[in-house]
Amino acid sequence: MRLIVATMAKGIYLALLAASFCSRSAFAANDVVPLRHPNLSLSVLQAEEVGPSNNAANAVAEKPSKQANFEQESASQDARHIADWVVDSVDNRNLPFVIIDKSQAKVFVFNAEGRLRGAAPALLGLARGDDSVPGIGDRPLSSMRPDERTTPAGRFVAELGRSVHGQEILWVDYAAAISLHRVITTNPKEHRAQRLATPTPLDNRISFGCINVPAKFFDDIVLPAFKGTNGIVYILPETRSPRKVFAAYDLYESARQQKLSLLHK
Repeated sequence: MRLIVATMAKGIYLALLAASFCSRSAFAANDVVPLRHPNLSLSVLQAEEVGPSNNAANAVAEKPSKQANFEQESASQDARHIADWVVDSVDNRNLPFVIIDKSQAKVFVFNAEGRLRGAAPALLGLARGDDSVPGIGDRPLSSMRPDERTTPAGRFVAELGRSVHGQEILWVDYAAAISLHRVITTNPKEHRAQRLATPTPLDNRISFGCINVPAKFFDDIVLPAFKGTNGIVYILPETRSPRKVFAAYDLYESARQQKLSLLHK
């Protein structure tokens, strides 16, 4: 009898031991982290477990947060740089603004938020240079030498007004008598309208310093943009650096520095 009981007890003990072993094996198997998605590779999962990689950190946008919108209009790198800086820095004080690219003989008119309203070719001062001769605004045109007929570079607060002949103009630099206005065609020998129509800027230097634009552009774009408000006109230099003339910073370098500061926080 004792032999039977002992045998039964031993059987129960072995059965319990086997069950315990199976349970531990099953637990160990379930302790392995399963793939979270059948299509994810092991390398992806390892990257998720380790944390953000350098590539993920580099995904922080380097592009400036605010830029001028040139729509589909072609523009030089200098024009884009200054327009982007104006929008990012709000140097225009939330007023409409104009970029005049002398090297390309082109005018860009933007609304206060930096969206392009329109662009057109322009006629500029006959002489190359970025400064007006002192007192030039008080002299008659007939007294101006060819080398004095410059369109000055710089930042100007502009407003609509009228010329001595009663024509609507946009005053740019009142002291130097510089304005932006409809193209003047009173002297047929100058061929100003034809100069505006050519695809090259090489023949666009003819004025006494004022900025001439097509009449339709002045009526449809410039007048509505400045009606009832002042604005800012930025005339890009041709003998100096635009960045120095306007104390403009580089937006991409600024965005890169912001990115680095975020990564080191």
